Amino acid sequence: MGDPKFSRAKFERPSHPWEAERIKAENELLKKYGLKNKKELWRSQYVLRRFRQRARELQARIRTRDKQAEKEREQLLRRLGRLGLLPLEGTTLDDVLALDVEAILSRRLQTLTFLKGLAFTPRQARQFIVHGHVSIGGRRVTIPGVLVSRTQEPGITYDERSPISNDLHPVRQQGQIPGPPAAEGEEGPDLSGDEPSAPTAEKPEG
Repeated sequence: MGDPKFSRAKFERPSHPWEAERIKAENELLKKYGLKNKKELWRSQYVLRRFRQRARELQARIRTRDKQAEKEREQLLRRLGRLGLLPLEGTTLDDVLALDVEAILSRRLQTLTFLKGLAFTPRQARQFIVHGHVSIGGRRVTIPGVLVSRTQEPGITYDERSPISNDLHPVRQQGQIPGPPAAEGEEGPDLSGDEPSAPTAEKPEG
């Protein structure tokens, strides 16, 4: 089990560090989702890899008619459904194997904070979270990489103790925070990570 004093690594570095196509794809994801560094991307890839590995193991056990594997399959599919990675019903283990890393990145608190219109860019969303301006269900969360479940998602908002929760806060008055997400049929925020033309606050007050 290892020494409890030392935490295990939660990501794996690429076996071939100088692959041009992989590096280019990683850099695009870093920009699109506003990640701090590649370790955050590798953590998401590690989470995905574990889900897919579990699905392959269960497929092999189900072929041997293992009744316990059937129960564990349902538990895995329900868990991924609650996390918003898969639909709540009508999914199979093949759907788990079809997931890509963007499915994981799209459920991070940083991404959802931006998509809900609480920040102008993914990078600004990260800044707000780290500085303690965002909460989930009334509980302040300062970790941008937290995976948010379907039931938690509606509770993402500005922390009530944060100065930014005030509509008159300078950061919001200067037009740096967009309004609510666009209604169905309208254009929503672009998750490209491009900086807006208006200047953004590097360090919000409070």
